[in-house]
Amino acid sequence: MRLEFTKMQGLGNDFVVVDATKSPVVLTPAQLRFIADRHFGVGCDQLLMVEPARSADTDFYYRIFNADGGEVEQCGNGARCFVRYVHGRGLTKKTAIRVGTLAGVIEPRLEADGQVTVDMGVPEFEPAKIPFAVPARQSLYDLAIEKNIIKINVLSMGNPHAMQVVADVDAAPVAAQGPLIEAHPLFPQRVNAGFMQVVDRERIRLRVYERGAGETLACGTGACAAAVAGIERGLLDARVTVSTRGGDLVIVWSGAGRPVLMTGPAETVFDGAIELPD
Repeated sequence: MRLEFTKMQGLGNDFVVVDATKSPVVLTPAQLRFIADRHFGVGCDQLLMVEPARSADTDFYYRIFNADGGEVEQCGNGARCFVRYVHGRGLTKKTAIRVGTLAGVIEPRLEADGQVTVDMGVPEFEPAKIPFAVPARQSLYDLAIEKNIIKINVLSMGNPHAMQVVADVDAAPVAAQGPLIEAHPLFPQRVNAGFMQVVDRERIRLRVYERGAGETLACGTGACAAAVAGIERGLLDARVTVSTRGGDLVIVWSGAGRPVLMTGPAETVFDGAIELPD
């Protein structure tokens, strides 16, 4: 099978984007893993599938597949690449679109300065909807990781996040704790593990061990979750610059019941085609 694709990145979080608007594209988990492989395939954190809208009030449908071949609900950096892709390919003339996802509708728009802003929707804190297997919602949770107890905020930005505050993000135990948090039994659909250092009330530094992908250079939904967690804890103001290893995102959240706005770059790297194994 020959697959045409576009390689894109948002702050180093990299994607293979596939146009399935004219005819369906069906990929097996093994084929997805092959594409994502950085030695034998193209190499990416996620594959993004652009599909026709599934409802009259949206412009497109957006599917996200992790490097391990599993489909997930949401990807913030991918959403910025998505709108740049469909606009640049002439699939729409709109600079602001409504996109259906497994997690609901998101609204990305191209800004005049080349940046992309995405309305990521309202954060979800109810444990059953994250999902997080605890009896009741709390502002802060204790999570047992081997012999340690870490304090985390837990919320969903269309996908689940467990966020902890650390003194120094460079020294944070991302490689050691990340997989243990991701696969913790209290998270039945696994979770993204975030490590956040508060620099001041308007800036944080962040690393994220992503569910199904490992640590990435940037995580858009993770940046949203980190800002929301910090604001909820009274550590941050409503507008936060989130510095990741791939660059900066600006997150704005006005509080409970309000959507999270994320602004950052999205770039095309190259176009290509690959022969996939059956």
